[in-house]
Amino acid sequence: MADYLVKSLAYDGQLRAYAIDATQTVAYAQKAHDTWSAASAALGRSIVGTVLLSSASLSGNEKMTVKIQGDGPVGGIVVDGNANGTVKGYLQHPHVHLPLNDNHKIDVKGAVGTQGMLSVTKDMGLKDPFTGQVPLVSGELGEDFTYYLAKSEQIPSAVGLSVFVKDNNLIESAGGFMIQVMPGATDDVLDHLEQRLNEIPMVSQMMKDGKTPEDILYEILGQENVQVLDTLPVKYECDCNKDRFAEALSSIPAYQIDEMIAQDHGAEAVCHFCGTKYQFTEEELQQIKEKANAN
Repeated sequence: MADYLVKSLAYDGQLRAYAIDATQTVAYAQKAHDTWSAASAALGRSIVGTVLLSSASLSGNEKMTVKIQGDGPVGGIVVDGNANGTVKGYLQHPHVHLPLNDNHKIDVKGAVGTQGMLSVTKDMGLKDPFTGQVPLVSGELGEDFTYYLAKSEQIPSAVGLSVFVKDNNLIESAGGFMIQVMPGATDDVLDHLEQRLNEIPMVSQMMKDGKTPEDILYEILGQENVQVLDTLPVKYECDCNKDRFAEALSSIPAYQIDEMIAQDHGAEAVCHFCGTKYQFTEEELQQIKEKANAN
């Protein structure tokens, strides 16, 4: 079953609710970056959160970059998403495995850290992208995305992110939900939502039990209260290519390109997001330098 996201309204439009199965997407990222358990969970939650945020706030060809820079051992995390459910991401240090936390779960907080920033940059096709930034409040990431929505976008929300990693570092399940409170929502609805959020199991556990994104929304909100609006396919996809790396090389000083030619007789560029390697010959580097000089 391919990954997908569900968009819905609940309680006659008092809530906007989204749920996602991102198991294959996060599994692809785990293999691409050879992440170990704690790093897998941190990157996976960041990917799930970015897809949820992108689907709720972007349209058309708009794009988003989420950066999480904590003081934990995984270092910086970068995830790009768009309105079409496509995502890609990486972290600085993929080989991080930590002892389980007090709840016998993967220690995402320990991997990410609790001191640092979460920033979201939206490219809406305008001259200048919009960036919102908040301090990390948890390091567990669900709470951090929730805090970002409340502080930077003034949308009271609940975000749940969950990744189940097997003993061999492979991903068994990954998913999440995001529920946004619309203006005029009643206290009764909010009280019921809060109660259900305290009672439900982790999303990854629900998915291990065979529940779909629709089922997760029904579990939280009650099937009779949910109106499904749309579904969106979700996948990990990198749009890198050799021309883009050539363009990046053309921006560095000419003497550095000359050093690559003289010392290395070429160059190799590696994509952070997917690990693809691009080789540049001496002749190609010379052409890049000459083209840059002509401009």
